[in-house]
Amino acid sequence: MFPQRLDSPLAYDIAKAMMDGFNRHYQLFRSESARAKHRFETADWHGQQRAQRERIEFYDLRVREASMRLEREFKAGELPMDVWQQIKLHYIGLLVNHHQPELAETFFNSVTTKILHRSYFQNDFIFVRPAVSTEYIENDEPAAKPTYRSYYPQRGTLQDSLVAMVRDFDLRLEFEDLERDVAHVVQELATRIGEVKLRANFQIQVLSSLFFRNKGAYIVGKLINGFNELPFALPLLHSQPPDGAPQAATEGIFGQSTPGKLVIDAMLVGEDDLLILFSFARAYFMVDIGIPSAYVQFLRSMMPRMPRAEIYNALGLAKQGKTLFYRDFLYHLRHSTDRFRIAPGIKGMVMLVFDLPSFPYVFKVIKDFYPPPKDTTREQIKGKYLLVKQHDRVGRMADTQEYSEVAFPRARFDDSLIAEIEKFAPSQLEISDRDGDGQQEVIIKHVYIERRMIPLNIYLQEAFDAGVDEPFARGQIERAVVEYGNAIKDMVAANIFPGDMLFKNFGITRHGKVVFYDYDEIEYITDCNFRKVPQPRNEEEEMSGEVWYSVGPHDVFPETFAPFLLGNSAVREVFMKHHADLLDAAFWQSHKERIAAGHVYDVFPYEQERRFMRKYPAASAAHA
Repeated sequence: MFPQRLDSPLAYDIAKAMMDGFNRHYQLFRSESARAKHRFETADWHGQQRAQRERIEFYDLRVREASMRLEREFKAGELPMDVWQQIKLHYIGLLVNHHQPELAETFFNSVTTKILHRSYFQNDFIFVRPAVSTEYIENDEPAAKPTYRSYYPQRGTLQDSLVAMVRDFDLRLEFEDLERDVAHVVQELATRIGEVKLRANFQIQVLSSLFFRNKGAYIVGKLINGFNELPFALPLLHSQPPDGAPQAATEGIFGQSTPGKLVIDAMLVGEDDLLILFSFARAYFMVDIGIPSAYVQFLRSMMPRMPRAEIYNALGLAKQGKTLFYRDFLYHLRHSTDRFRIAPGIKGMVMLVFDLPSFPYVFKVIKDFYPPPKDTTREQIKGKYLLVKQHDRVGRMADTQEYSEVAFPRARFDDSLIAEIEKFAPSQLEISDRDGDGQQEVIIKHVYIERRMIPLNIYLQEAFDAGVDEPFARGQIERAVVEYGNAIKDMVAANIFPGDMLFKNFGITRHGKVVFYDYDEIEYITDCNFRKVPQPRNEEEEMSGEVWYSVGPHDVFPETFAPFLLGNSAVREVFMKHHADLLDAAFWQSHKERIAAGHVYDVFPYEQERRFMRKYPAASAAHA
């Protein structure tokens, strides 16, 4: 029950101190995001990657600062619960007219749960549901950027409006040929719209801030034509020299290039293209956002199939994404009746994986012990998952949400799953009647949650079972194996060696992309030593069934991948046609050397064939 009076002299001061902590956090978060524009303009690619990595740590640092301040100045952990109830009410008052109220509520939850004992995590003390609406928030300050800008081509040509739209982002670099690139955009729109007539009052709306990631910047918006909306994104890149020409932008010792001229590299159109751009398997964007809920609402109108939690994640607001995900999960539990089970597929040696059939995510618990040849620890495994969280995932490594002390209804667990956890991860399991209501709970001490995918080995087995002579099955095998090799090459470009490359450690997304999700053996390419298997020196070595040559802890022999991966002739045929270089140590070593020298590879969230320089080579060559 909430108090009838607000009579604590400390309650408002504590609420204000907590709000000050959040405001400091968001100011730092937004400032770092805004600096991405300068890093893009100066081609500071390593600086961009470093900022993306460090920004992830901002939230936990500010929560720690705020909780320490509350303990130091107010002895907050010793205050009675009626005072904490008043603190929450004062905090709600401070949320009125705030531009990031949903984020501030999550910050309140984080600080409060860090200070109070778990038994107090009840509706009266934290924000289980939002207390303040995020609808129609606007910043009316004169210097504030609007959430989005609108352009009305009927006042001029479509070409002129698009040129003005791009120039309004005020990038401090010259375009190679903006008129040419916009002409390609107009052509792409005409192809997509087809025979549909543009109405007299059609408009283009674009979000006011650019979206920065890796070496690209993206204009994100939609064309509104009567009742129809067409979402799009325009990737902006530094231009590349024609094939065979010397590099105009040389990599410096810190991975910074001499900036080239700008080009619009492609046009992504439609929800499917945008879903891939904002995928859970990609690094978070750097975006200067004043009102996050307005950006999320705009993006959700473009991608209605994407959960709001994942949109917040994509914007770098992972704690808010985590909050919304857990609310969605609890809501789903309330409105479903199926039971948690051991996840289908080959069981892993390190992770125990379970799922709820009606829920599109899996739950991964680190086991307490690992059979040979695994030689690792719980802390090392958590370190690998943190590495992936902070790295550019290049569309090939699944993002994970990490939770502690997660409570599930015991009645929703299969007995076989409980037995599995008791056998392999007993330290992570607690079963109790914590609320004293006779309803048992399963409490998992530490769990990772990630999007469910079809394991690649199961996907391939379905094709094998249908028969490799069947055209559909053969096409399925070819697409999967080509994508598998592409996934590995994208990870190589991001300085990642997956370690265990077996098909069971990769999954197929709903868009047909292959994504890696088993991180316990992941390493940086630059930490590996890629070697060819030495030639045997005598017949005894040649006939030996054991490894007769020395192997260091970071040695990798790519040619030895083949026996584990290419036992099926149909798989081998496709793999050797498209990705035989993955079995050559020289391929890996050359990438390692370039990365070590400071080179940052381009990894595109769209096919190479979509690039304007490929689709319109004559125009590109004429202006090169």
